[in-house]
Amino acid sequence: MESRYDSGNRSAGMHTVSTPTEMGSSDAQRTFSLRRMFVNSSNVWLPILAGIGFLVMWQLEVFHSLFDLKKYQLPLPSAIAESMQENGSMLLAYTGYTLTEAVLGMICGSALGFVIALLATAWPRWGGASLIIVAALNAVPIVALAPVMNLWFGDGIGSRVAIVTVTTMAAMAINAYKGMSSVDPLALDLMHSYAARKPAVFRYLRIQNSLPFVFTALKINTTASMIGAIVGEFFFSSQGLGYLLSNSVKVAKMPLGWSCIVLAAVAGVLFYLIVERLEKVFIRWHSSQRIG
Repeated sequence: MESRYDSGNRSAGMHTVSTPTEMGSSDAQRTFSLRRMFVNSSNVWLPILAGIGFLVMWQLEVFHSLFDLKKYQLPLPSAIAESMQENGSMLLAYTGYTLTEAVLGMICGSALGFVIALLATAWPRWGGASLIIVAALNAVPIVALAPVMNLWFGDGIGSRVAIVTVTTMAAMAINAYKGMSSVDPLALDLMHSYAARKPAVFRYLRIQNSLPFVFTALKINTTASMIGAIVGEFFFSSQGLGYLLSNSVKVAKMPLGWSCIVLAAVAGVLFYLIVERLEKVFIRWHSSQRIG
């Protein structure tokens, strides 16, 4: 039985003394939190400082001296910024036009690639052949693809969307097929033990397992779609960053041409960050989203 002395101590609410193990654990947690905060801040500030240093060296003509370049060949950042300010409304409108082509084309190409991966996984006998055909189609240069697409879809936005569709289809098909076909055999046996039909296996196992691969393909396609849209505008277009870049180089307006390059890079990075954010939302359960 419990003594009156012990009961009195508990009822009086005596303070609990922290053991050395508990104190060491709290100190370790604080150290880990500080270290994690330092790592996260370094991941942000180090690229920013590197970018600022790069721009300063560019402005001071360090690269011009190293590579024997003239200012008309490589305009200074100040000249590019001035050109962007003078042509701001036109550049924004053309950036929106090119980004629309890239987004629509990437959606169409990724959707087609995902469907091809589904069919190839469901019927593996011809799955390998279909992926080879998609990869071969993707190997066709945009320079050769642009006139064909212009002949089929006209010189409007449809031809560039078609170019981006072909450019982005293979990455999605190959990655999604890899994710659907590399499921855990034990999980597959478990589904079969529950007498799950093929649609249920695809819905709850194969497609779920392919989502990290799908988002990897989408992140690849963000840059590929911008490249396809801009290069397609070189040939048949009256709008867009590729059209403006081509004309600027022809008439030796290099600051304006470099403004197009800068905006294309910024649009591509924003496009990539949006897809990365969607990845964190839709597959937060995956181990890759819990690192750090």
